[in-house]
Amino acid sequence: MTTEQSHDALEGQFERAQKDYADLAARGLSLDLTRGKPAPEQLDLSEALLGLPGDTHTAADGTDVRNYGGLQGLPELREIFAGVLQTPVGQLLALGNSSLELMHDSIVHALLGVLPGSERRWVDEERIAFLCPVPGYDRHFALCERFGIEMIPVAMTPEGPDMDEVERLAAADPAVKGIWCVPKYSNPDGVSYSDETVARLAAMPTAAPDFRIFWDNAYAAHHLTDEPVEIADVLAACADSGNPDRVFVFGSSSKITFAGSGVAFFGSSPANVKWLLANNSKRSIGPDKVNQLRHAQFLRDEAGVRAHMDRQRDLLRPKFDAVQRILEAELGGTGLATWTEPKGGYFVTLRVQDGCAKEVVRRASEAGIVLTPAGATHPYGDDPDDATIRIAPSYPGQEDLEQAMHGLTVCVRLVGIEKQLKG
Repeated sequence: MTTEQSHDALEGQFERAQKDYADLAARGLSLDLTRGKPAPEQLDLSEALLGLPGDTHTAADGTDVRNYGGLQGLPELREIFAGVLQTPVGQLLALGNSSLELMHDSIVHALLGVLPGSERRWVDEERIAFLCPVPGYDRHFALCERFGIEMIPVAMTPEGPDMDEVERLAAADPAVKGIWCVPKYSNPDGVSYSDETVARLAAMPTAAPDFRIFWDNAYAAHHLTDEPVEIADVLAACADSGNPDRVFVFGSSSKITFAGSGVAFFGSSPANVKWLLANNSKRSIGPDKVNQLRHAQFLRDEAGVRAHMDRQRDLLRPKFDAVQRILEAELGGTGLATWTEPKGGYFVTLRVQDGCAKEVVRRASEAGIVLTPAGATHPYGDDPDDATIRIAPSYPGQEDLEQAMHGLTVCVRLVGIEKQLKG
């Protein structure tokens, strides 16, 4: 094909894309793919929680859950989630309803107090920085911005963060105090960390003696296939490497039961658990143990969590399959985009041509399809390639999701072909 013929072919494709977009805009859609919220049907699976704990108000250890106390949380609930979060029961706390809240408080306590192994408070340092694997979770980045913590992007690979770069940065700069990690079905790529990545994170030299891995295991039980991905036990790896205090493990039942009324967990070394409990005792007389008891009665044991998540998967899998099917049918072989095919978690990453993500999101919004802002997957909202778009398939109904995905592909074709013509 000559250059002139190739240009003519692109012109024809662009005209079709313009017509498809005009048809899309004329439909008056109002669809939202912004956040990874459970759909109402998923929440319905946990409706029985509202009738619990019934007339039983006593925990397994005899605690009256209606009263004050119990800073560690109910033992029976911690036993249920110990295996899920790969943390010994004695080193796992069951606390409030939000793991994000626990991450926030852990940073605040490190800023205003002294971490185990630390020489001084973080607030007394001239500079504090965190390593941020990208693409990553926008709420992690928002916490850093809130507290003036510098963010240093590190590229993600199919094995997890680029460990050569992580090791270099952590060893060279004492201001680097931590790294954000979503180790299983990561947000938004769906990457699960390899055993080698976990081992290197646990063992690497760090210039800061109080370096912490913020291990946000948000999708520990959120499988989309019949072959669940397993990751290495980071807490054990840190202990075996002589760095027992290095990792903070976070998790919750927020996308297992009720998103706004779940239970959040913190796991770490005995020293770190003692540190957090001491700080928490100044701000709370204990967590909501009534909610913890109802969760323990509803889920029963770790096998109960797995069975419940199988039912969640049955609802989610058709939506993720639809995303893959539509992307392949509309964009496969075009060179206009690539995308992830996660085995779990809540997101699909769509990577369009460099310089196109913001325009795709803008065009979609004008056609009534709201997406997470381009750049949200990177620190400071700045994706240097302007190429990453996060898709959240969980909340819309199947028909709305498919409409939104078809519309999104129209926008990708329009913007991508226009860029090629101008290029």
